[in-house]
Amino acid sequence: MRVNEDTVLRGQRVILVPYEPHHVPRYHQWMKSEELQKLTASEPLTLEQEYAMQRSWREDTDKCTFIILDAERWNKGCPEEQCMVGDVNLFLTDPEDPSLAEIEIMIAEPSSRGRGFGEESVRLMLFYGVTTLRISKFEAKIGQENLTSIRLFHRLHFKQVSVSEIFQETTLGWEVTDTERQWLLGAIQMTMASYREMKQSMPGS
Repeated sequence: MRVNEDTVLRGQRVILVPYEPHHVPRYHQWMKSEELQKLTASEPLTLEQEYAMQRSWREDTDKCTFIILDAERWNKGCPEEQCMVGDVNLFLTDPEDPSLAEIEIMIAEPSSRGRGFGEESVRLMLFYGVTTLRISKFEAKIGQENLTSIRLFHRLHFKQVSVSEIFQETTLGWEVTDTERQWLLGAIQMTMASYREMKQSMPGS
């Protein structure tokens, strides 16, 4: 989605940046993991296919993705690729209802799990979806064995919508009422910036 191609969402623990070609090799290495393939219901891709997927994330109007960076490492001047810890995505799943989106979160680096990166990334993406993309209904489809993600979304006020025994999947939903919108806006500390300007400010750029 081109709307976020120059957007940075900066929280306290994480920085969300648009998915760029230079992120692909690290992302491709992550997705060789059978654990991540299972958690994300993904098939392994070749490097060329991964680059094609990155282009589709940029061009398609029904997808929005950000790469998650470890803010502490970034602030210490680490190269961007070494700061990558995962990604967070939105899918506009119903062409007749642009207010509905499915949200996904992946913390790919094992050492980065359990540090609050996932929860803050989802909060930032919900904020972006509500305020910029005008999303008012969110869904998260999670494998029943992934109790960590289920608990995370429950903390973010998502409630169970359905359970598929065939796919071993739980669907959680969150609707943006006035009360929930105020809760979200009041529970987040974030600044929005230009990705180009952020990269230009790095040493050696």
